[in-house]
Amino acid sequence: MQQNKYIKWFAVAATIGMLLILLGGALVTKTDSGLGCGRNWPDCNGKLIPDNITTEVLIEFSHRLVTGVVGILIVVLAVWAWRKFGHVRETKFLAVMAVFFLLLQALIGAAQVLWGQGDFILALHFGISLLSFASILLLTLLIFEVDRKFDADRLQIGKKLRFHTIGVTLYSYLVVYTGALVRHTDSSLVCSDWPLCRNDTFALPSNMYEWVQMGHRAAAGLIVIWLGYIAWHAIKQYKDQRVIYWGWSIAFIIVLLQATTGMLVVLTKLNLVVALLHSLLISMLFGLLCYMVLLVSRSRIKKSS
Repeated sequence: MQQNKYIKWFAVAATIGMLLILLGGALVTKTDSGLGCGRNWPDCNGKLIPDNITTEVLIEFSHRLVTGVVGILIVVLAVWAWRKFGHVRETKFLAVMAVFFLLLQALIGAAQVLWGQGDFILALHFGISLLSFASILLLTLLIFEVDRKFDADRLQIGKKLRFHTIGVTLYSYLVVYTGALVRHTDSSLVCSDWPLCRNDTFALPSNMYEWVQMGHRAAAGLIVIWLGYIAWHAIKQYKDQRVIYWGWSIAFIIVLLQATTGMLVVLTKLNLVVALLHSLLISMLFGLLCYMVLLVSRSRIKKSS
């Protein structure tokens, strides 16, 4: 029993740590600190610990340090969970995915520092980190036996909700990618107004940067509508299954906040706090959507939906 307590605290620490990696990576991108340590990796400007500390060096070096420490936590958690909860169906898969995507995002970050990468490749960096975060979050929820508390094995989910759950989760990853592409192509402020690129005239985007920005806005608008429909369906059809009822209600609230912060990022001209909150909300939303997929995989098919 005492050992269960330790692994639970360890899992929480790893989850929070991975979230810090996500936000740290977003901070590096938003402050253009990616080359704060020059073209050096894993050392910083030719030294193990930099002595000339600038803002860019501090941000980049801190991100590397946090990634290294949290990476060790995640590997330990994966091995610990594998040995202790390996009998739970999803544990081994999630443990492998958490470590694999953590290493992959670290290698992409290192490759960017050493050789540079194209914008479309760099846009994958945040998404890959997000997959690692979702894996660790689900692993933590399994360790806390949250699925048992919600009677996941007794849930009955109709084919319609199953389809929408998997579909909107996959689509959310596309929205994440387009958002990362906005940052890495420096398209964040190419459109000065909202919701149109320029509210005084209606016209199609005139260059690649406007297409990237407006493409992301269109993708984000669609996911708001989609999650609104799913939430309405869940509230109407699943009042007796509180994890479904509240899960989709919370998902809709988060996506509304996400859309609001996206608007404010433009209107505040890339305010750093708002931009980081934008990244935090999409991380929370994606983690929740992945948990809803887990519930779908464990539930029985509801005959009428």
